[in-house]
Amino acid sequence: MGRHVSILGPRPSSFMKRATLAAELDMSESTIDTYVQRGLLPKPVRVGGLVLWYWPHVEAALLATATAEHGDDPFMRGVDNV
Repeated sequence: MGRHVSILGPRPSSFMKRATLAAELDMSESTIDTYVQRGLLPKPVRVGGLVLWYWPHVEAALLATATAEHGDDPFMRGVDNV
C-alpha cells in the first residue's frame, strides 16, 4: 500500500481515528460527527474497540459533495481548478 502525503506529513495508514481525521480536514472532532450525521462524511468502521475512517471513502465523499455543489456550472468548475 502506498503512503499518502498530508498536511501532517506522510500517512502510513488509510484508516484513521477521529482526531487524526479532524486534523487532516482542519476541523473539530464535533464537526466530524455533525458531517457524518448529515451524510457529508461516511460513517466510520469499527475494528475491535476502535472507531476508524477509511481515507479513500472520506476523500470520495468530499469529492462527490464538491461536484454536487457545482454541478454543471462551467464557471464554478473553473474556480475549483484555480
